[in-house]
Amino acid sequence: MTEYGRGRGPEPWHPEDPLYGDQGWTGHQTQQGQVPYAGAPQQEYQQDPQYQQQYPQQPQYQEYQQYPEYQQQQYAQQQYAQPQQVYAPQHPQQAQHPQPQQYAQPQGQPQQPVYDSQGWDTGQGQYTAAVQTDPYAGADYAQHPSAGYPGETPDLYGTAEAYPPPQPPGRRHLEPEPVEQEEEPESDLPVGGAGGRDGEDDGDGDEPSGRRGGRTPKGGKKKRSGTACLLAAVVILGVVGGGGYYGYSYIKARFAPAEDFAGEGASEVVDVEIPKGAGLGQMGRILKEAGVVASAQAFVDAANANPKGKSIQPGVYPMNKKMSGAAAVALMIDPTKLNVITVTEGMRNSKVYEAIDKKLSKPEGTTREIALRDAKNLGLPAWAGNNPKLMDPLEGFLFPTRYDLSKDSTPESLLKQMVKNATDKYTELGIEAKAKELGLENPLQVVTVASLVNAEGKNHDDFRKMSEVVYNRMKKTNDVTNQKIEFDSTYNYAKNQSEINFNLKEAQAFNNPYNTHFIKGLPVGPIGNPGMDALTATLNPDHGGWMFFVSVDGNTTTFTKTYDEHLKLVAEFQERQKQKNGG
Repeated sequence: MTEYGRGRGPEPWHPEDPLYGDQGWTGHQTQQGQVPYAGAPQQEYQQDPQYQQQYPQQPQYQEYQQYPEYQQQQYAQQQYAQPQQVYAPQHPQQAQHPQPQQYAQPQGQPQQPVYDSQGWDTGQGQYTAAVQTDPYAGADYAQHPSAGYPGETPDLYGTAEAYPPPQPPGRRHLEPEPVEQEEEPESDLPVGGAGGRDGEDDGDGDEPSGRRGGRTPKGGKKKRSGTACLLAAVVILGVVGGGGYYGYSYIKARFAPAEDFAGEGASEVVDVEIPKGAGLGQMGRILKEAGVVASAQAFVDAANANPKGKSIQPGVYPMNKKMSGAAAVALMIDPTKLNVITVTEGMRNSKVYEAIDKKLSKPEGTTREIALRDAKNLGLPAWAGNNPKLMDPLEGFLFPTRYDLSKDSTPESLLKQMVKNATDKYTELGIEAKAKELGLENPLQVVTVASLVNAEGKNHDDFRKMSEVVYNRMKKTNDVTNQKIEFDSTYNYAKNQSEINFNLKEAQAFNNPYNTHFIKGLPVGPIGNPGMDALTATLNPDHGGWMFFVSVDGNTTTFTKTYDEHLKLVAEFQERQKQKNGG
């Protein structure tokens, strides 16, 4: 068996011959009408009727039904149409190995096929196979027009919009994605180089023209823009410079000492308000914004270094500008430096007025005068301040709590705020309804009882028992004190004093609507500003039947139900007082 394309004498055809190469690939055979490998079993084609009639002795070819691609074979292009082809004589070997017939070409027609630059048949000419020693080995068919063979499909590669012919297996390559190439500097050389065609490089011709994905002709690179380079340089410098700046700032903030002023600061004073719940960091930022400290970190460091640094209370602080962190902390841990007024539980109005005058730098008596003159305009409830015998209509209505001062604070604004707080609390407790349940005449008497309890007691348990004493002494069945409450605190209030040791006979003879040693029942009004503990104890007394009490040691209050028990405690108390005074 001989090689395909090699007869008994001649050498193989030139590689550019369409039949040279991998003849096992069927796509090329389909296109060119080539025969299969020499020596392989062949099936006979079904000849057209016209040839069967002319050459009845010719064996018929069978269709390659098992290979669909053979059903799509075309033996001719439209331009190769010939009126009639003459068959060459049959070779004796054809009976054993039928070979495709060689068609004789009419005279006047081109005898050689036309190839493109890649060695492929362009279909633009007619040709016959080269004469071989074996005239039938490797013979090719001359192509016939598709119209000459009824039922044949048209040539799928003969139109401009058709896909390119399939490539042999050895030359199939995936087309790479186009790669943008940078432009090279323009050259004066002609595009394509010597001997090349315009638009093509000097390839070796292995690939068809236009199939080399990703290649661009020389001289097609884009120019580098000077502006783009400058912009890139600016961006790089910005990134490097910014990174260096932030790196330096981070290292400085992390390791360098915090910026700080020195000393107690300048003479300029500002009010700094620290809100409730503020931490040291927030305090430091508030002070820095006010110009008091140089940095928040300097204040935080100083506060952490001071044992009392974390006990700083919220409120308003008058502070100098440009203070060191340590000086700011030292001022703020001193409660007397806090620009606030604190009304304590049981505190009398007279003490509150003095504190307001002092904090606001007002002449002594300024706030008291405003309170007595404008009491009805400061927000008192309708059930308060109506008795003309009241020494101070606002007594009992300056609610105990802390009040922060600012540069806009005035006596009027502070008094209104205090009265509002008290009124809101009394409304919240519902003292108007509670007064009737407790047998009192009006809500003001509830506040009055609470003020007495707050003045005499020391804690909440004392307050409940103390309120029980008040209610029991007010009863009409009380024949021991004859409905007199006899609290020393009422006498001291009437005298505007706070004395423990005073002449009892003088107190019993002092006629004053507040002196419970002289009058029966409750004083005309409160004798101080009761806190929440005293108020709730007044609304919920102990109900233990207590009638008397005395504090022997000044710290513990002892309560009794009978007068005899009370007299024994009073004698013990007087003995302690003599020993204390050296008598």
